[in-house]
Amino acid sequence: MARTPSNMLALGTTAPDFNLLNTVDKGFINLQSAKGKNGTVIMFICNHCPFVIHVNQMLIKIATMYSDKGIGFVAISSNDVENYPQDGPELMKRHAENIGYTFPYLYDETQDVAKTYDAACTPDFYVFDDNLKLVYRGQLDNSRPGNGLPVTGENLKHAIDCILKNKENTQSQKPSIGCNIKWKQ
Repeated sequence: MARTPSNMLALGTTAPDFNLLNTVDKGFINLQSAKGKNGTVIMFICNHCPFVIHVNQMLIKIATMYSDKGIGFVAISSNDVENYPQDGPELMKRHAENIGYTFPYLYDETQDVAKTYDAACTPDFYVFDDNLKLVYRGQLDNSRPGNGLPVTGENLKHAIDCILKNKENTQSQKPSIGCNIKWKQ
């Protein structure tokens, strides 16, 4: 399994807009409809990546914890489905339902959204404030498949807590590590 780090988009960047297929209900979701009143978490994930599989239950737990506090959550898969058919929209829908995702799972067929976010790996996390300005990008926590550390979500939760407390996140922001996004040739 490849170990690709995040590109670490510049803090303060305005969230790039999108309008993508929600694989669960076949509707389309754009940034404004995904936006939370107090902040928004955008996650680049996929079905088959062992790094994502390792954190799936924590993603659901965090989304459940913070959705009622005005934080919007959306997951996007941008992988090339021609070469990685396990990440296609129908299997994304099945995966989201089987895992119990509580957030929309969007399909970035053209990969344009991943490129505008400078996403590099799965999972890749972006936290935006209520004005859609980037305040956090990077890892969920220090746990990785096989390293023996528990999945806590501490870095992502801390970033969200800072938004909710209206304070600056002064913790060091470390890149996420995961499988590279499967780019089309």
